[in-house]
Amino acid sequence: MPPKTVKSTKPRLYLETTIPSYLTAWQSRDIIIAAHQQITQLWWKERKNYFDIYISQFVVDEASAGDSEAASKRLEMIKTLPKLDILDEVTTLSTHILSSGLIPQKAATDATHIAIAAIHEMDFLMTWNCRHLANAVIATEINKICQNLELTCPVICTPEELMGD
Repeated sequence: MPPKTVKSTKPRLYLETTIPSYLTAWQSRDIIIAAHQQITQLWWKERKNYFDIYISQFVVDEASAGDSEAASKRLEMIKTLPKLDILDEVTTLSTHILSSGLIPQKAATDATHIAIAAIHEMDFLMTWNCRHLANAVIATEINKICQNLELTCPVICTPEELMGD
């Protein structure tokens, strides 16, 4: 009889593109961004092993954009992370989120990040995008959309919120 597969007991985390961006960018002169970079580096060093971390092709595509040297650093950082499939249900949920008007059409990828994380039953979606993602007002309403579709919305948060004790 083959051995049983042991399912991880770690929380499942979807890593949105701002995290590898903050991890690999030059230290910002803006004090808030610099603080976010430091928090992200600390989280990566001290807390990442407490989670099963996933990305999607959308993260890879976004990380590939821009300056080729910076993109190379971002891609190197995420290359070993497993990619979640883009299922038909992702498109359906993303469409619901966009049609609600909570996230503008120009930020459709942000809605897709949420949809991927929800459809794949991630516990957390970690990001520094506080305009459309880690935004309590928007997240509360997106949670309602997920509930109406009998889905569980991941906790959308920043690395600072996942630092632990």
